[in-house]
Amino acid sequence: MKLMTFTAPTPAQALKAAQKECGEDALVVSTKQIQKKTLTQPAIYEVVVAVEDKKPEPEKPKQTIKPKPQVKSRRSERLVDDPEEVLVNISEAARQISEIANVSKPTYKKAKNRQEIKEETVENSSLYSKRELEELQAIKNELGKLADKVKLIQNMVWEEKKPAINNGMIPPEFAEIYRIAKTSGMDGLHLDEIMRLTLEHMPLQMRTSTQTVRRYFKTLLRKMVPVRLEQELTPPQKKIMMFVGPTGVGKTTTLAKLAARYAYLKDKKYKVGIITLDTYRIGAVEQLMQYAKMMRIGIEAVVDPPEFITALQTLRHMDYILIDTVGSSQYDKEKIDKLQQFLISHTEIGIDVSLVLSAPTKLEDMRTIYQNFSPLGIDTLIFTKLDETLGFGNIFSLVYETEKPVSYLSAGQEVPDDLMCADSDYLVECMLTGCVKKGEK
Repeated sequence: MKLMTFTAPTPAQALKAAQKECGEDALVVSTKQIQKKTLTQPAIYEVVVAVEDKKPEPEKPKQTIKPKPQVKSRRSERLVDDPEEVLVNISEAARQISEIANVSKPTYKKAKNRQEIKEETVENSSLYSKRELEELQAIKNELGKLADKVKLIQNMVWEEKKPAINNGMIPPEFAEIYRIAKTSGMDGLHLDEIMRLTLEHMPLQMRTSTQTVRRYFKTLLRKMVPVRLEQELTPPQKKIMMFVGPTGVGKTTTLAKLAARYAYLKDKKYKVGIITLDTYRIGAVEQLMQYAKMMRIGIEAVVDPPEFITALQTLRHMDYILIDTVGSSQYDKEKIDKLQQFLISHTEIGIDVSLVLSAPTKLEDMRTIYQNFSPLGIDTLIFTKLDETLGFGNIFSLVYETEKPVSYLSAGQEVPDDLMCADSDYLVECMLTGCVKKGEK
């Protein structure tokens, strides 16, 4: 068996080249993209196939007299030169198996060809299936129930003391989902409330296994995570979005991803403008200027509220105006108050304020950040760095407490790829099984 590699601009072309070279019987081992498509270079896909080495055909014996079978003994191999002797041995083995299984003993003769042996084996197998199919299925069902009961027992002892809510014990079938949710970082009070609702409303017939309990619990969580769906703008509609939050959560990168999304990735190409209030960090301004230059998007840098009004007037013909702000500690009241002055200075069109938070942040810190930035009038939440944590219960608890919808999620630094519209199914799946990058853009 040898491996051969073929590359082409598309997976279909690479596969076609592999089939042309190796034939349609070649086994495809892997298909992957080794180079992304850029403005100057096409994408490159790699297909790896496995091809069997051709073995030389055995030479025909020159003598007419058949020699005695030469048997070479090994631990896991037995070579017999006479194929007719092999067929006789197979037939004998089938006869012995039939005797062990109490199958009526047929008349065995020396097999003349392989087809005879094949038909005989199929006939014996049919006898086994007809007689034992029901018994095997019953055993399989019992083993499945036993495995589920063992799993329940394992989850019942995940703590020295069984979990309890409202002075009542958690039923065994709920122990696994309770443990997963608790270790995800969800607030204990929220988890107890959700478990109480689950126990009250879940039908008894659905509690037969941990799988049905898990599905019901996930459905309940999805209904408790509000999301804001992305809507298309129709002229003369326009939208102004301001991104606020503490230092280092990825506000500038998120803004650049959204700018590229609105200007190039959607079916309708919108006119996008950028305003940056983050003039404290030269590096941040230069980074945003570079993004705007690459995407051919207008950008304005302002320092005080009067300049902010002028910048909005300059970009008045844009469909989307995205505003980047200086990152500040949630305890820096002075900077937060200054951001509020920018919001107050503009009253013609409402500014949608998105609080950007990092997913690895502790729930206690998230609560403080939300509380101290709430005077700005937070409309939606954006969570970044989903790829840097394994616990997402903090996100659920904050959303559950504040009742603020989630608009976008970011799981990586690539612009504009690592951004997705908020999805309650995806968030709940992350909380229960861990984050997986989503293909949706």
